[in-house]
Amino acid sequence: MAIVLTESAADRVRSHLAKRGAGVGLRVGIKKTGCSGFAYVVNYADEIHAEDCVFEARGVKVVVDSASLPLIDGTIVDFVKQGLNEAFKFQNPKAKGECGCGESFSV
Repeated sequence: MAIVLTESAADRVRSHLAKRGAGVGLRVGIKKTGCSGFAYVVNYADEIHAEDCVFEARGVKVVVDSASLPLIDGTIVDFVKQGLNEAFKFQNPKAKGECGCGESFSV
């Protein structure tokens, strides 16, 4: 089981953690919402809880709660810039479909 960061995503997390001056890594999870059923939730992890799974990806800790992991295991997290827009993008092998805006997915 693992969540992988591209170099671009790892660079983004490292730079923002340095700016914040706090945090242990990137927290990735899901919530039920959106037109397809689930949406990704991305925050900075300030602590690691007993029920969390922790992965190391390109020198960055990726923290995932145990309830989210079965639905996002194997996901590659990228950080992309397109014009003025920038965002984390997810390549989830478990996703069977995504909504048109790319904000939610189904399994």
